[in-house]
Amino acid sequence: MDKALYVAMSGARATLQAQGTVAHNLANAETAGFKAALANTQAYRVPGGEHASRIDAMHIDQGFDSRVGAQRVTGNALDVSLRPDRWLAVQSADGGEAYTRAGNLSPTPNGQLVTGGGHPLIDENGQPLALPPHQALDIGEDGTVSIVPLGEGPQTLAIVGRLRVVEAPPDRLTRGLDGLMRSADPQRPPAQAVGNVMTTGALESSNVDAAGALVQMIQLQRQFEMQVKLIQRGDDNAQAANSLLRLGG
Repeated sequence: MDKALYVAMSGARATLQAQGTVAHNLANAETAGFKAALANTQAYRVPGGEHASRIDAMHIDQGFDSRVGAQRVTGNALDVSLRPDRWLAVQSADGGEAYTRAGNLSPTPNGQLVTGGGHPLIDENGQPLALPPHQALDIGEDGTVSIVPLGEGPQTLAIVGRLRVVEAPPDRLTRGLDGLMRSADPQRPPAQAVGNVMTTGALESSNVDAAGALVQMIQLQRQFEMQVKLIQRGDDNAQAANSLLRLGG
């Protein structure tokens, strides 16, 4: 009987974890460039040596939905929408290189160009992009960043650098806990993409299907309730069996 309880308990735990994944997706349904996280469960035999062991219903991370989100024209010169399999390189909190498709960019008062999440963009040399004092900023479709320096006429453009935009298929990337992508093989970082890699004045929306995620959340809730009922029924049966044994003794 405890085997049935264990399977139902581990299944309920995995269902709660899946609900967390769906809730995370729903919370980012309006986040630019967000890729929906995927989750699943699989059977896992708990190691037991020569002895009988239990089967665990284990929650697994299946990566992310790589589909390109809908394109939304904004007219903002600092909004960029990347071509498929192109990723903006940013500096993560630990100082390493990570990747995102969030193209809602903005300059900070200290002269950095950052994403909407506050991650500094890096240039093609792998260094954080520094912006001198300027009165206008422009990003080309090849990732070139140009400015109109303070005190200069609008026809005076100075190239600051070029954004590091990498080309990487989704199967070469893994998602970190901070929501940023990283190379699945740290020894082989993605190569710099060439040519026109982005469209300016537009944003890629999240690829989360909000209606589908809500339906999935309801299904998971019903699944969790069923698993809890199985746990309760198994416990009731175990108590009834113990009562019969005591009476028989």
